[in-house]
Amino acid sequence: MFIDELQTAAEKFNIALNAEQLKQFDTFYRLVVEWNNKINLTAITEPSDFAVKHIIDSISIWNDKKFHNVETLIDVGTGAGFPAIPLKIYRPHLKITLLDSLAKRINFLKVVGEELGFDDVDFLHSRAEDAAHNPKLREDFDLAVSRAVAKLNILAEYCLPFVKIGGYFAALKGSSVEEELQESKAAVKILGGVDVECISITLPNDNERNLIYIKKVSKTAGKFPRKAGVPERKPLMGV
Repeated sequence: MFIDELQTAAEKFNIALNAEQLKQFDTFYRLVVEWNNKINLTAITEPSDFAVKHIIDSISIWNDKKFHNVETLIDVGTGAGFPAIPLKIYRPHLKITLLDSLAKRINFLKVVGEELGFDDVDFLHSRAEDAAHNPKLREDFDLAVSRAVAKLNILAEYCLPFVKIGGYFAALKGSSVEEELQESKAAVKILGGVDVECISITLPNDNERNLIYIKKVSKTAGKFPRKAGVPERKPLMGV
């Protein structure tokens, strides 16, 4: 059973989940597997792999010391809802915004929100480059998170414009990040961030991951993020 696999993985990673949370995660898992037959959400559906590679991995980014004042969170390029849905279940006080460029995924996430009884979740079908210029969203969040498959300097341009001064951008990365960290230093400063911190962890399946934390200390210039497609074609590499 998925619940058993998740509980075992959580205990191994020193994460405490109550019965209600386990039930919510089980519902989320069931919905992902069900909808995966209609739209491409994930290649990972086996219970033990899903528990570790999606749920525990998503929760691992949460840092109580850094995020003790965090109440609002935006997940940029959320896909099937990772990491925001697991974080919302894990920390129910969070008000989250799920941002994705594919309408089908947003429709799926609305079903998830309804099934889980969330009443403080916003769903946004948009590209990050466009949404970040919306005055209602710009520099409005305590925390921006992303598991998107893009280099850190590109993700920083997508995410930091959403973050309040004093807030954080947090990213989940694989085992090799040294080159990305070096390439992102100038971009982070340009975008208003400072103190790129990287914490290495080992998941219950022995996979190594890196958690990236960037604090926002000054406003992001109005020209960022640049127009759709530009950050990927011309990543910020220097001042």
